[in-house]
Amino acid sequence: MQIKNIENVSIPIPESYRDCFVLIKSDAYRYLGGMISIKSLLKLYIKNSCFVYNFWLRLSSYDGMFKIPFKIMQRHYSNKYGIFIPSETKIGYGFFIGHNCGIVINPTAVVGNNVNISQFTTIGSNDGQAAIIDDEVYIGPGVSIVENVRIGKRATIGAGAVVVKDVNAEATVAGVPAKQISLKDPGRYIGNIFNPNL
Repeated sequence: MQIKNIENVSIPIPESYRDCFVLIKSDAYRYLGGMISIKSLLKLYIKNSCFVYNFWLRLSSYDGMFKIPFKIMQRHYSNKYGIFIPSETKIGYGFFIGHNCGIVINPTAVVGNNVNISQFTTIGSNDGQAAIIDDEVYIGPGVSIVENVRIGKRATIGAGAVVVKDVNAEATVAGVPAKQISLKDPGRYIGNIFNPNL
């Protein structure tokens, strides 16, 4: 697995389908915690539609011999659940989708490791470069993150916020436009943090 440093965020880039499965297991760890077995992965796939979307997103992110059928499956689940995340989007380990509806992420966005995304979230850009989201960030429901802003490590974005400027690390922001409201208890909604070095 190649690790690409994008604006000081370490993003894993799969170079094989084995690498894709490492990313799938990292996502599963966020949902389940603890050791991941084939049985627990299968149960999660059957019971959790958010994980199903992650599964096909990860497989379609590698440009291998099964790219076309995997992209077809990813597109099928995009249409079914209303989640639109292009497979070329740079997403770190342990990506967690809270609820499977109304999520749009621009392909130029960078999403760090152990990030939570909630329903009705948009990370977009009209000017070419979307947001860079650092590690262990929680993005609440109904959030819009607009243009090339930086969301610092362990930040919390409150429900319904519209983020139009950078967010400091470990800050909680809320409102329209989003303003810092607290520096207490950073990363409080990020559970089962996946560590790729263990």
